[in-house]
Amino acid sequence: MIQQFYPQTPHTYRFELNKDMHLSAAHFIPHDDAGNCQYMHGHTYFINITIAGDQLDEMGFLIDFKVIKSLVHKRYDHTVLNDHPEFKQKFPTTEQVAHEIWVTIHNKLKTLPHQPKCLQVLVRETPTSYVVYRPKTEELL
Repeated sequence: MIQQFYPQTPHTYRFELNKDMHLSAAHFIPHDDAGNCQYMHGHTYFINITIAGDQLDEMGFLIDFKVIKSLVHKRYDHTVLNDHPEFKQKFPTTEQVAHEIWVTIHNKLKTLPHQPKCLQVLVRETPTSYVVYRPKTEELL
């Protein structure tokens, strides 16, 4: 097992959950300034999702790990990101992928009675490049 270290976001919640996953997907950035990235290519993305809260559900979870995986992995693994509706009006950059994963997780968490919060989403596109998306405080409400 490889030990992973992540940028931390300070918070005062009692519980913090981190879910790691990886998925394979292709994309392209259809812009003249994107260089080689304007052509279809693929990545094995590494994703870390941080969820926090003070209350647990009736099973003792902030959220079941498998729910998080099903929301992200099932949606994007072995797909062309440009084909997803959320990327029809914007390019599927690593920044936008991180944001869309946060939106998906946030929308699910809002339906839970104990209201955990997604504090950050890290998307690693290559071994040397990653993006962290952290919502503004007002987005967590």
